Amino acid sequence: MQASETKLQQIIEGEKQYVVPLFQRAYSWSDKEWKTLWEDLADLYEQESPRPHFFGSIVTIPATSVPEGVAKFLLIDGQQRLTTIFILMAVLRDQIKLSECSELAEEIHNTLLVNPYKKGADKFKLLPTQLDRTVFHDLIEATTKGKPDLPLVRAYGYFERQFKKNDFDRAKFKKVITNYLSLVSIVLDPNDNPHLVFESLNAKGRPLTQADLIRNYFFMRIHVDRQDDIYHQLWLPMQSALGDDLTEYIRHFLMMRRGAGVNKSDVYFALKEKVTKDNATEYLEELARFANYYEKLLHPEKEDESQISKGISRLNRIEVTVAYPFLLHVYADYHASKISVSQFLEILKTLENFMIRRFVCNVPTNVLNKIFPPLYVQINEKNPDNFVGAMKSILQLKGYPKDYDFKERIQDVKLYGAGDRQTKTKLILESIEESYDHKECISFEKVAITIEHVLPQTLTDWWKSHLGDEWEMVHELWLHTLGNLTLTGYNSELSNDDFETKRQKLRESHLEINRYFDGIAAWRLEDIKNRSVELSEVALEIWPYFGDDRAIPNPAVVTGTKPVALWILGQKFDVKSWRDVLVHTMNVIADLVPEKFEQVTHEFPRFVGRDRERFREIKELNNGAFVEVNLSANDIQKFCFQAIETIELTSDDWRVEIQ
Repeated sequence: MQASETKLQQIIEGEKQYVVPLFQRAYSWSDKEWKTLWEDLADLYEQESPRPHFFGSIVTIPATSVPEGVAKFLLIDGQQRLTTIFILMAVLRDQIKLSECSELAEEIHNTLLVNPYKKGADKFKLLPTQLDRTVFHDLIEATTKGKPDLPLVRAYGYFERQFKKNDFDRAKFKKVITNYLSLVSIVLDPNDNPHLVFESLNAKGRPLTQADLIRNYFFMRIHVDRQDDIYHQLWLPMQSALGDDLTEYIRHFLMMRRGAGVNKSDVYFALKEKVTKDNATEYLEELARFANYYEKLLHPEKEDESQISKGISRLNRIEVTVAYPFLLHVYADYHASKISVSQFLEILKTLENFMIRRFVCNVPTNVLNKIFPPLYVQINEKNPDNFVGAMKSILQLKGYPKDYDFKERIQDVKLYGAGDRQTKTKLILESIEESYDHKECISFEKVAITIEHVLPQTLTDWWKSHLGDEWEMVHELWLHTLGNLTLTGYNSELSNDDFETKRQKLRESHLEINRYFDGIAAWRLEDIKNRSVELSEVALEIWPYFGDDRAIPNPAVVTGTKPVALWILGQKFDVKSWRDVLVHTMNVIADLVPEKFEQVTHEFPRFVGRDRERFREIKELNNGAFVEVNLSANDIQKFCFQAIETIELTSDDWRVEIQ
């Protein structure tokens, strides 16, 4: 067996072919893996002097062919990542063709995608399993893309959309892929049984983690006479406490020390740069010390100070692991008595405020890993004597929404949804409940309290009649908004009951948030809006603006305004009306993410769909669907906000210039 670390370009250049054995599964990567790869490449692209990025390993066995052709290797392990790279390079080639740089496109095709002087199957550098072979070869030859639901075609479409979203220099991006993706190439002996090798590689045993590699690296640099003592004193307690989170802890520790991000796949290499024979024990001691703080971040119940424990628990519910490198510094200062309990609590409240406002206003999260690692150093450079004040003055310039944005968006944003949105929304509602200072406060940890939709998720005939002619529009736009949500212990009992029945049960609730319904006789659009306004005022008190300039005119009111330009993903569209804004937005969604467009039609059938008879006044979109245009400016803006959130765009990706 031969193992060597090498760049991707050396793997695929030259006349060769990687053959995926028949016993391998078909291509199965999806959005999660594609997104990780793309984000790693984008990060490398933005670095001035990137270091090689570890992309994993490939295991091959030399193979013979009859008749003899190009050098062939059975691809035993690594077919998913290598197949993805070929698809990505095909997309890059096709994107370069669009810019009329045919020479570079031909270079990519002839050196990295095919063996140009060979014919038949030997022409292709990768020969997938039979299930994928025809589609893969069509994509490489740029003849057709195949059915849109096939994994290989979906991969092509994903990377194609990313290039459309980002104005990357194509030649530079090609260099990033070929020169900075590093793999470990393991070439087995030709006499090895490839099926047995594959089975052993994919056995049920746990694979080595980067933490395992790091442990071995440390102890190879510690004298053999001290290894056993140091293992039991430093490494084993840390490993026992953090378990599967150990690798992620080491990544956050490295980010804390560097004041910059570290990719998940680069933890081992980043640590190797810092640890030598001379400092291995000292470095491990510091790693073990900070592991105690990290354990409390993961498990706040282990923190003795109850208020700090509660503050960290609240942060964990809104997923602020990205701030852990900063909080490790804070914990160290707290244990060194440089930061008091009250200061620690104010830091936690500030982080929660910052993250809640950004969540509500759909501010992009991809920059957070650049905000938090250097924050501690920036604070101490700015004003170490007023740590919290300096922290606030820095964060207010990092995409922190002002009052007018926060108040408007918390009224009409789709809070309730899939993933972590329910957890964050429940925290917002619990915080509102706690703000009323009820004498008999509910313990949310001990009582089974859930989110209740007052206007139910499934409408009965009673509700449709109650809402009136616009029941569909009200239901689609306002169902998951703050004004229509509350907390209850009777969720399954309330279900789709009419409002009077629900109101009677809510009146029996011990929750102060439900006292609102005592004097409410009906539950229509205006009632939802009125409660949204009231609760938004409470939210402003719970998460008050900590910046300097809050008195800025509110640009969010669009009634009576005239839009002049729409920006989507950096592309400008000239518009003359809110109808134009709506149509351009829907066309871009349909073009950019057709599968997500279908999700929008499913969630908002009153606004967009294939059946023209459902709408009052229509505009046909480029893909043949229809959009309702007989809408107010506010409804158009609200629908567009929710539609772009549905396709996972952010407030930075969609904005309207108003005259």
